[in-house]
Amino acid sequence: MWKQRLMWIAWPAFLMAGVMEMVVFAFVDPEALQWFDQPVTLSRQGVYTVAFFVFWAIIMASSMLTTMLSLSPFELNRCPVPEGERPLDCAKYMP
Repeated sequence: MWKQRLMWIAWPAFLMAGVMEMVVFAFVDPEALQWFDQPVTLSRQGVYTVAFFVFWAIIMASSMLTTMLSLSPFELNRCPVPEGERPLDCAKYMP
């Protein structure tokens, strides 16, 4: 189940990072970027690559937070211990 949720987060974030990359760099020249009043020493392709991964990470964090907030209390408090080995307080959370 966690692999499926990871793909719910990663795939749309990947697509939106690509869209965000196109929108941002339609208006920003990578060679004109500065970091702490110094020109960025990366090539254009390097700036595009780093920006893509930064956009992807930020959008994935947003999607992960949305996915976590959409969990029901039963899903969140589900006891991961097998039925025969559960402590007494773990069984009360099972639906």
